[in-house]
Amino acid sequence: MKIRYTLLICAFGLITYQSCTSTKKASNNTLALVTYDKDIQPIMLAHCTPCHYPEGEKDQLDTYDRVLSRIDDILDRTQRDTSEKGYMPHKMKKPALSQEELAVFFKWMEDGMPEK
Repeated sequence: MKIRYTLLICAFGLITYQSCTSTKKASNNTLALVTYDKDIQPIMLAHCTPCHYPEGEKDQLDTYDRVLSRIDDILDRTQRDTSEKGYMPHKMKKPALSQEELAVFFKWMEDGMPEK
């Protein structure tokens, strides 16, 4: 009789435990911290620094400090219509930034724009 009650209590506890746990797997939607070195610099190298390099005539965008000081202008120009004056990157030279790449910039700003 004692064993029967013990098994009944264990079964009840197991059922209660199962009903309290989620059947959904943990979401991995949280993005890692976005940094200049890891995330922003590769985008800049692909889209911007071929024209905005240290020896060039245009504003230099080859370092963390330079990008940080121009971030508002960078985002403004990269989100303009391609036919609008000042749109970057110049449509004849480099492809536009993708929505995913722009999202990386916004996440970087949200994260406080860390370098490393």
